[in-house]
Amino acid sequence: MTRAILSSGFLIRFTLGLTFVTLVIWPPTFSAAHLQDRIVAIVNAELIMLSDVKREFRAEQERLSREFRGDDLTHRLKTAEYMTLTKLIERRLQLQEAKATKVEVSDVEVQQALQQMKQQDKSFDPTNPRDVRDVRDQLILMRVADQHIRGNVTVGDSELKRYYQEHQEQFALPAEYQLSQIIIKPSSADDLADALAKARRAMDDLKRGEKFEDVALQYSDGTNSLHGGRLGFVRQGELWPVIEQSVSRLVPGGISDILESPEGVHIIRLDDKKPKQFRPYEDVRREVQEFVYQQKSADMYQS
Repeated sequence: MTRAILSSGFLIRFTLGLTFVTLVIWPPTFSAAHLQDRIVAIVNAELIMLSDVKREFRAEQERLSREFRGDDLTHRLKTAEYMTLTKLIERRLQLQEAKATKVEVSDVEVQQALQQMKQQDKSFDPTNPRDVRDVRDQLILMRVADQHIRGNVTVGDSELKRYYQEHQEQFALPAEYQLSQIIIKPSSADDLADALAKARRAMDDLKRGEKFEDVALQYSDGTNSLHGGRLGFVRQGELWPVIEQSVSRLVPGGISDILESPEGVHIIRLDDKKPKQFRPYEDVRREVQEFVYQQKSADMYQS
């Protein structure tokens, strides 16, 4: 039997599935600044400290303090304090269950999540041990929830086919362009005029009928200049917008005007083009199944 014990107060017994949790609720006064850290709950020999509760409760306490006053604030704080502790106990029980069923996340997954959080919040410290632990716990709980939902979601073939028909663009292969380029890279903004002048000389040579490969070898700063400036196939959406807009209007063998991008000054030749392809249902069935599952899981999780 799973048991949670809270310090001094009265008993409440309730059931979580087949798990019996015994709570001894203390008077909700832990927000007082003068209180020293102490144990407020024991969940199967794991301690929940007063500092854990205060840390979890801080943001909600600040929000309530901005919106309410007097007795109303006191009542709401007491309720929120109790709910915070209950949430911590439930989270601890879930993590213990995850450990017992060997639900784990890798260090790589944790580091990826920490770096994403760092990108979203520059003040976030991805080396803080407490934050690392919290992120790992959150990932484990998400995996537990995902496994639980997956076991309760069913998706029929007719539903998959209907989703595929309604979202064919989602499973299409984008158009591809086979390109060659002459690129001149100015070393600084002041050198842009020189780069443009060099590109115009290259364009003049092309208009006189010189081979693109020879002009690329003479003028291009690209590493592929030795191979005639060939870039190979590039998917739609992977080019600088100004280049893609120009390339989309070319026919195979056509050469663009002189184009500028953050990378440099370009002259592009379209060598070949593959149109967008709609993959047949049989080839993408597993992808469709995953999308439908994610959609139904999200609906189930929110409900």
